[in-house]
Amino acid sequence: MSVAASPAPAVSKSTAQATLIAALLGFFVITLDAVVVNVALPTLGHELGANITGLQWVVDGYTLAFAALLLSAGALTDRLGAKRSFGLGVGVFVLASLACGLAPNLGSLIAARFAQGVGAAVMMPSSMALIRQAYADPVKQVHAIALWAMGGAVASTSGPVIGGLLVPLDWRWIFLVNLPVGLVTLWFLRHSAPSLTRVAPFDGWGQLTAMIAMGCLIYGAIDIGSHDSHPVLALLSLTVAVLMFALFILLQRRGASPMIPPAVLQARNARISMVVGFTFMVGYFGLPFVMSLYFQQERGLTAAATGVAFLPMMLIGLMLTPFTSRLVQRFSARKLITTGLLCMAGGLLAIAGLPMSAPIWVASALMFLVGLAGPLIAPPITAVLLSSVPNALTGTASGVFNTSRQVGGALAVAVFGALLAQSSSFISGLRFSLVLAAVVALITAVISLRLQPPPRPQAE
Repeated sequence: MSVAASPAPAVSKSTAQATLIAALLGFFVITLDAVVVNVALPTLGHELGANITGLQWVVDGYTLAFAALLLSAGALTDRLGAKRSFGLGVGVFVLASLACGLAPNLGSLIAARFAQGVGAAVMMPSSMALIRQAYADPVKQVHAIALWAMGGAVASTSGPVIGGLLVPLDWRWIFLVNLPVGLVTLWFLRHSAPSLTRVAPFDGWGQLTAMIAMGCLIYGAIDIGSHDSHPVLALLSLTVAVLMFALFILLQRRGASPMIPPAVLQARNARISMVVGFTFMVGYFGLPFVMSLYFQQERGLTAAATGVAFLPMMLIGLMLTPFTSRLVQRFSARKLITTGLLCMAGGLLAIAGLPMSAPIWVASALMFLVGLAGPLIAPPITAVLLSSVPNALTGTASGVFNTSRQVGGALAVAVFGALLAQSSSFISGLRFSLVLAAVVALITAVISLRLQPPPRPQAE
């Protein structure tokens, strides 16, 4: 039975563990599907007859739907309860993954990727809310968030490796592998506690303007880089995006039931968390996109060898993420986040400066710095956000935060793809893309210095 505006019941240790495992697995698969496809792009282009624009939509179809629906998904989490919302999202995601694996052509694959993004959008904020509700103790909550984030960090960095192993068998396996993981996730979810609910009115106009703004922004950025570009249409699309974004802000300020309640962004830490989430994904999501194409198209590596080249980036996230909570307690979240952004900027600049003749292992080793940014940034900034908003708005805040992340990743693919397509050579486009991402990371590092020590959560 749904519970509204009542204290959370005590959660047993086994129930909390089952909840954490379900949330971690869910975060793993939705993050994996955002990056695993990168290694398969050359194969998809060959087998489905896709150009760079088509490949961009295979990647961004997922992240765009993910980002566009996250705001409403946060409210859905609060309204239905995290457990029900998460189960619904997992079901949609599994069915969409099956459709991706069975797609007969490029159009069907892109449509199924959009459907995957819908499921992922529902899963993401509800997974964060599940953890917040299962672990009331602040210290245990930080540790649980670190473990949850490890699922995403490992997926982000191991995605190219997993893709490299599966693509030689058949590219369809990068999607079909989600089916057994999804079923295991639902099994653990059955053993989690019922979730609290909160009356959360649906902001239809806010959702509509947000979807139009994001869709037009990504479409315009991708179309600019297309060889069949329509400059007038691309400019019109970007103009509509700006106007819709301005209208969205106006509606949020004046609406009776806004998608983003003022309390969500009232704290400085919450606002900075949104910025960090956006810019972090520009480099962390954009790098695998361009480097996968570079390794296979420019250096002649196979999909499996490309996956191996990403191993240093994968291993550091796998090894360091479990210790992030201890590092936060010793050095503070702000120091870790700023250091992570500086590591990312340094790694991106170093890779951009490599000569074409540089050994593959050198580029692979330098990606270690970008991989290091994952555990230094993602868990701490998530904990900072959750400690900066009221418990009742956890789902909504999670949706806003992850919207900023997904928009950053989608925009990176759109802009980097445009730079690759329109530059005089692939290498010049690659370097421009990485330098741009590095500059964004450096600016954000300066902004992160304004983060304040998060307040200790109060008992409700």
